[in-house]
Amino acid sequence: MKIAYTRTALEGVEGAPLAVRKAFWKQMTFLERNLLHPGLHAKKYSEAANTWQGRVNKDWRFYFTIAGDTIII
Repeated sequence: MKIAYTRTALEGVEGAPLAVRKAFWKQMTFLERNLLHPGLHAKKYSEAANTWQGRVNKDWRFYFTIAGDTIII
């Protein structure tokens, strides 16, 4: 799958602490390879909005949707 980032998502990552930024990009590598990678803890967040949630670390989460073969963060 491909990953596309919204401007809002990129701004959020840019404003995060360095450790969170590094963890985020590591998680994106996992997500690109396997949506169900155990380290992501990815789950359907909202069935109605087709929104998923994934884990960056213990305290930070990211949300995404899937459109065709593209994951939109």
